[in-house]
Amino acid sequence: MSTAIRPQELDTLKDKIKDIRYATLTTLETDGDFHSRPMYTHGLDDDGTLWFFTYEDSRKVEEIRSNNRVGINYSNETAETYVSLAGTAEVKKDKAKIDALWNDGLKAWFPKGKDDPNITLLKIDFHQAEYWDKPGGKVNSLFQMAKGALTGQPDTSGRNEKFGDEPS
Repeated sequence: MSTAIRPQELDTLKDKIKDIRYATLTTLETDGDFHSRPMYTHGLDDDGTLWFFTYEDSRKVEEIRSNNRVGINYSNETAETYVSLAGTAEVKKDKAKIDALWNDGLKAWFPKGKDDPNITLLKIDFHQAEYWDKPGGKVNSLFQMAKGALTGQPDTSGRNEKFGDEPS
């Protein structure tokens, strides 16, 4: 992954998203409008590369081939963790990687199985990330809201960090 995100920052981000399976992938349509859809994350490599299954003839593949800049968002409302990633997508027809990431649960979306010639992967490398979270999750949030209502002091228990920059 070509990124300006340092290893320690990458570890923080991987820890934030490792248990969040669904992401929102945003691509750019040919007219410049945003197009977002939910996607199931099928792989998170040690270097932070994200992997998603899709069909070769899908609209998202067409959009990525036209403009490979993407946004990925992860949300865990229970833990009050939110992560936003900006990066580039690549359409990869990699049979070995498809085999490595495949599980039978994918047949719900790909009924012809992993040998379907229309299956491909999206490889996402990100260069910029931001997260927001609140230690203690919902319980702490409720406590902080009540405390703020009683004291008139704003809740300052949340964290926000931004990593990386534009690709070189």
